[in-house]
Amino acid sequence: MSMGMALAILGAALSTALAGIGSSVGVGWGGQAAAGVVSEDPDQFAKVLILQLLPGTQGIYGLLVTFITLSQIGVLGGDPVTDTYTGMMYLFACLPIAIVGLISGFYQGKTSVASINLVAKRPDQFGKAMLFPAMVETYAILALLVSILAVTNIK
Repeated sequence: MSMGMALAILGAALSTALAGIGSSVGVGWGGQAAAGVVSEDPDQFAKVLILQLLPGTQGIYGLLVTFITLSQIGVLGGDPVTDTYTGMMYLFACLPIAIVGLISGFYQGKTSVASINLVAKRPDQFGKAMLFPAMVETYAILALLVSILAVTNIK
């Protein structure tokens, strides 16, 4: 395997691993808060479940970038990467979703916990509670777009 291919695969792996860690931590925090709410009011299950799941999207975004990258570099199709420079470009192209996915997953989890607590006290405010974690999601989507555009335009 060439150094270029190794670097490109490292980028693909980081996009899944780091964004996945961010999501799993965020969903875990949300699940702890949701379980507390449901233990007091089982009727809130659907609302708090939705809020708990919101940080899970970062892991999906990271996985998407990984699949696109692997398709571009010759693992799942495309031309094999042989030179180091191209491999580094793939590595750097994967970093936006890897890093932002990790950090935004944490913060979206914290925001989801706050929103779950809001729903526990004021169930009628579910719509507003959804907006808070959705604002954090915006930055994960921006990072996803940057990574996809970068990965798909490497020649």
